[in-house]
Amino acid sequence: MSMDFGAPADDPKVFRNICRDRILNDLLKPDKDKETKSSWKVLIMDKFTVKIMGFACKMAEITDAGISLVEDLFKRREPMPSMDAIYFLQPLKENVIMLLSDMSGRCPLYRKAYIFFSSPIPKELVTYIKNDSSIIPRIGALREMNLEFFAIDMQGFVTDHDTALNDLYGPSENNSKVFNDTISTMATRIATTFASLKEFPSVRYRAPKGDASTTTKFDMVPKWLATAVWDIVSKYKSTIPEFPQKETCELLIVDRPIDQIAPVIHEWTYDAMCHDLLEMDGTKYTYEVSKAGSEPEQKEAVLEDHDPLWLELRHIHIADASERLYEKMNNFVSKNKAAQLHSRDGGEISTRDLQKIVQALPQYSDQVEKLTLHIEIAGKINRFIREYGLRDIGQLEQDLVFGDAGAKEVISILRSKQDMSPENKLRLLIIYAIVYPEKFEGDKGEKLMQLAKLPRDDMDVIKCLRYLEGSDTKKSSRSGTFSLKFDAAKKKNAARTEKHDGEETWALSRFFPLIEELIEKLGKGELPLKEYPSMSEPSSAPKGATQTAQTAAPPAQNPQPMSMRSRRTPTWAKSRNSGDSQSSDSSVLRHSSGDFKRLGNRIFVFMIGGATRSELRTVHKLTMKMKREIVLGSSSIDDPPQFISKLKSIGSASN
Repeated sequence: MSMDFGAPADDPKVFRNICRDRILNDLLKPDKDKETKSSWKVLIMDKFTVKIMGFACKMAEITDAGISLVEDLFKRREPMPSMDAIYFLQPLKENVIMLLSDMSGRCPLYRKAYIFFSSPIPKELVTYIKNDSSIIPRIGALREMNLEFFAIDMQGFVTDHDTALNDLYGPSENNSKVFNDTISTMATRIATTFASLKEFPSVRYRAPKGDASTTTKFDMVPKWLATAVWDIVSKYKSTIPEFPQKETCELLIVDRPIDQIAPVIHEWTYDAMCHDLLEMDGTKYTYEVSKAGSEPEQKEAVLEDHDPLWLELRHIHIADASERLYEKMNNFVSKNKAAQLHSRDGGEISTRDLQKIVQALPQYSDQVEKLTLHIEIAGKINRFIREYGLRDIGQLEQDLVFGDAGAKEVISILRSKQDMSPENKLRLLIIYAIVYPEKFEGDKGEKLMQLAKLPRDDMDVIKCLRYLEGSDTKKSSRSGTFSLKFDAAKKKNAARTEKHDGEETWALSRFFPLIEELIEKLGKGELPLKEYPSMSEPSSAPKGATQTAQTAAPPAQNPQPMSMRSRRTPTWAKSRNSGDSQSSDSSVLRHSSGDFKRLGNRIFVFMIGGATRSELRTVHKLTMKMKREIVLGSSSIDDPPQFISKLKSIGSASN
């Protein structure tokens, strides 16, 4: 007997699997023709390439590829003159110096070096290597992998620019060298994504607002990045064998200013709630396991794709996730007599009882431990939702975004919920400031801060929104307000337009990130060129765009009305036949496995300044809806506390 947790797809055409296979086949097996199964090698990396490897491959896969030992380039290492070494390094002078130290002279550390650089190596470093005559015969390979991004998800990557928001959108007196270096390295790392996939993108970007005389450097960031990426990928046509000569996919470059609500609004999916409410270290979650007769044991769980239960739950509403977990648990108990003995009078089984089952049924220990873990996590999240009063806060956030609430409701909740955390008050006021910027004119914002009992420093966070908006701060200060409009055609005091797609949704799941609309328009060929220009001629757009536009289902003539559950109601339940309840990540991947070859051309979206988990969820959702694999890239993935911390950093730098 086993529990149905679903299974992640292993389709080699999926974005991250391509990255993994490049490492396993091209890098870790560089001399396949001469290699035997017994030819073990040492793998040597720097700190940056260790992270690339860690996101793309599991340790077991690295070992299976013939690697017996993984070493740090800058740590003291024992000589192994009978073994070959594979070096995976950034093309930096300090790395090359260490490489030469290892392999030159009369007693090299290894028999032969297979050298792979993560991005193009400067000519001066190649010359530097060639000048050492003793090392040349000991080099088995010297190649550019063009692999300098972190594949954090099956359909997502980051360029490891955690400070991009401050570096690119902070006060104008920020170091121009930092600004230029950030654009340059970010472009290089984005471009290596297309080098790895052998995809030539049609590049589009958010256009600067206004004319050249009023445009600020903040507003030019997407255009400058798009230009840099286009220059690099265009050169790939002549430098990378078998690289396409015509566009094969689409890349849309946008930045955080287009959607400042997504990083702070409460997201109600299991993944977003885990990272928002729990103290997690990246993807690691620490918890305690109690064992009879001994002290509680601290354990670590990694919430990633290798856990099929996490894959199934992460993109669904927390209430749905909780219900599924208890269904799985009760199903397991009902089918197992030993498990029934641990239930209490036939009632609900506790987490502690499940832990006892693990000991009684060792053959199911891995499955039961995962189930126990996720039941504990879901229970803790639901407890926080109750303790923090998040349902009411979340409802008001949604209503503000869709124009169903205003000053009266904000003031009411600030007065009635005295125990609301300072962070939740600030997040609510950020959303309020974006939808109602006029409410923060003059000293109005200060009065709201006083009502919320927030320190004056938090007002600087809201003022920082003008930096993200890309406006001239001097002009803004003269007018006493700043504009944060998302769409010139939006209805008054609403940052989103309600979607009437006939699906019943949770009252707290109406919100959607703006990139959802942009991707859908791009896929249909309806994204305005004036607002999102192309680096190439419009006629050279990839065929996938036209095909998708032609085959897209027409809009419903008589769309079903939205469920009353999504309109100003505290209802916490929803019918089981809602489309949202089936939108688990594992089902998406499972049903798409083997189908990626038949999907249309890929769409890539790159978010400068940090993407959100709601945006990562969106690309999974739209992949199946649009029948095209969609990949989200960003400088980083930020949870609400991280984003607010970055805003505070900009605020302190601007004072």
